[in-house]
Amino acid sequence: MNKTKSLIFSMRLRTLPLSLAGVVLGVLLACEQYRVPWPVIVFTLLTTVLLQILSNMSNELGDYLQGTDGEGREGPLYSLSEGLLTERDFRVSIAVLVGLCCLSGAVMTWLSWGTLWKTEPLCILALGACAIWAAMRYTLGKNPYGYRGLGDISVFIFFGLVPVLGGYYVACHEVDSWLLILPAVGIGCFSVAVLNVNNIRDMKSDAGTRVTLPLLMGEHRAKIYQTALIVIGWLALLVFVILRYTSLWNLLFLLTLPLYIKHLFGVWKRHGHDLDPMLPLLVISTFLLALLLGVGMLLA
Repeated sequence: MNKTKSLIFSMRLRTLPLSLAGVVLGVLLACEQYRVPWPVIVFTLLTTVLLQILSNMSNELGDYLQGTDGEGREGPLYSLSEGLLTERDFRVSIAVLVGLCCLSGAVMTWLSWGTLWKTEPLCILALGACAIWAAMRYTLGKNPYGYRGLGDISVFIFFGLVPVLGGYYVACHEVDSWLLILPAVGIGCFSVAVLNVNNIRDMKSDAGTRVTLPLLMGEHRAKIYQTALIVIGWLALLVFVILRYTSLWNLLFLLTLPLYIKHLFGVWKRHGHDLDPMLPLLVISTFLLALLLGVGMLLA
């Protein structure tokens, strides 16, 4: 495998649907109420993708430096641990990605507000800076928060609250209803569930190198936690739809419910590496749910 292919491999593109789920839902909900310029939508999605790739590459470098991506890892091995790319390759790539995130975020903000020098766009830029910091500090640095059991909080904020509410705000310059917190909570719970099942899978290899909630709770309680995340996420979305109900189109997202049921059955039956298929299942399910919920609201 050449360096270009290895670099693309380390971007972990299979994670992109999860990062896009929240912002797609936020933008679609905004389109229900407002006419959103398409360039704003394009750069909002592009900025989200770049942030996710930055997070993925930073996490791989951080895990490598911390010694987590060793031979005993239950999940897939990556380019650094297999010697396909060097530490310098990663540091250069991360620096380029930080620059691209800043540029794309600035263009997104300028397209939405027509300036970068008002309170609202400056707040969005500050939020973007926080997202970049969170993406890099999950496993990088002397005291990464992802190694202290704080990953769930970060994922809930930056995969749930920020993309849904932030995407809506960038699109229409206001968050005009408290009800929007409900889909943000729903996507946040599903995103934390993705992290949780990943951490359940990696309990054996993570022991002694990092702190995760499954290691603190034990596998059985971590699976109860997984079930609670899925149930709470669905309850939040159901309450949102009931309070905003106008037609049967609003229920389009219910088509994804069997996928979540299949996921939970798989989580309770499987252990260790056998949990691997449950990760892409939950990622794709969450993206489809966000898309169908947003489209259903538009069509209603």
